[in-house]
Amino acid sequence: MRCDKKHMLLYAVTDRAWIGTQTLYQQVEAALKGGATCVQLREKELDEAAFLQEAKELWALCRRYGVPFIVNDNVDVAQACGADGVHVGQEDMKAGEVRRRVGEDMILGVSVHTVEEARRAVRDGADYLGLGAVFPTSTKTDADQMSNETLRDICGAVEIPVVAIGGLNRDNILRLSGSGVDGVALVSAIFGAEDIEAACRELCALSEQMVN
Repeated sequence: MRCDKKHMLLYAVTDRAWIGTQTLYQQVEAALKGGATCVQLREKELDEAAFLQEAKELWALCRRYGVPFIVNDNVDVAQACGADGVHVGQEDMKAGEVRRRVGEDMILGVSVHTVEEARRAVRDGADYLGLGAVFPTSTKTDADQMSNETLRDICGAVEIPVVAIGGLNRDNILRLSGSGVDGVALVSAIFGAEDIEAACRELCALSEQMVN
């Protein structure tokens, strides 16, 4: 599966902290039913074997819905489960090294914060970029907020798809209108919702309005 900007429209990033009455699998399926266009498994708590098993199950689920499945940070798990892609940050394995390891067929996403980082990621083989944090976020407390000017500059400097992340919710998505981003990546606005499917329907509609 190749990366397309349509996959950035509503990019769901998992977080075990929001698991309640539903399992993570059930939460992800609800997000997919609601219109999530990409799913990233971000897992910091499980051991490698449990992480891989979970990744295999979610990859199969995403395949049923025709949606890309991305593993955050862990290249070994991404390759072992047959994920569509892997996403790395600036403090993780270098994008160029990831590309060499996974080959040309796996989607590579890279988090960037400056135009220089964005251009380097493209040179290193990134298929899409994650830009943020665009608003204050409780999910990653160490993330600096990106200015609107930097956001626009990065979007104007690259030709690959870009997705905004960080503090996004139903009340502020439309503030990104005209910025050049192709969609939004959300954690708590999706997985912290009482009705995940309904929340995704609303968020997807707002994202479509934002990019058009």
